[in-house]
Amino acid sequence: MLESLLLSRDADVFRVLRPTLEKLSIEVEVCQVAKEASEILISEKFDAVIVDCDDMPGGVEVLEGLRATPSNQNSVTFALVNGKKTTTQQAFNMGTNFVLHKPLSVLNASRCFNAALSFMLRERRRYFRHPIKMPVRLVVGDKELKAESTNLSEGGIALLLHHALPKNANPRLQFTLPGTSPVLEMETEIAWADLKGYVGLRFHNVPASSQELLEGWLNNQMEQRIPGSKDKPAGPTPRAIQ
Repeated sequence: MLESLLLSRDADVFRVLRPTLEKLSIEVEVCQVAKEASEILISEKFDAVIVDCDDMPGGVEVLEGLRATPSNQNSVTFALVNGKKTTTQQAFNMGTNFVLHKPLSVLNASRCFNAALSFMLRERRRYFRHPIKMPVRLVVGDKELKAESTNLSEGGIALLLHHALPKNANPRLQFTLPGTSPVLEMETEIAWADLKGYVGLRFHNVPASSQELLEGWLNNQMEQRIPGSKDKPAGPTPRAIQ
């Protein structure tokens, strides 16, 4: 399920957005204090962030600071405006992707979030990590090591090693995704490691054929969790919904 954070204390906004988001399998966490929302956005990742700019004290500041948060700098953002304070252009200048004008209607909210859904799914794919245990072969210089994966994403893999990696190693990986036959070979670099034998490797110089297979396989895994996640749009274009 996709996840969203709504910063508002407007009962009419809750009445319209809750059922709208539920129909799209978007879970909503409501926050009614701007400072608390800012703290949450620093530590938690959301697919969508919805901010009531004009009727929520501190809402504009939350929206302005959102792109500086490591967890949510790429989240799809929605500004709610009342037509008296924040203009549509000002909202876009703050980095929002979609603008909704109050009072909200079910029709306009549905149009807006349906239009934004594919962008939320694309962002979810970007950081989606699929938990998986499969054997992985590492080649480091003239040595071969065995490992077991713990999770996999488009950009890298986490492994449990049976032997420590040499310092400054850039292992070459070989593995076969469940349900497929090709052996994928990946050049990697170490992103992190701990003392318990777990290591995170970042892929680089991935062949186009391997990247396509990996992305397709991960999309299928995510599709089982979130219907419609195979849509793959271009970047979001700022939009205003009256």
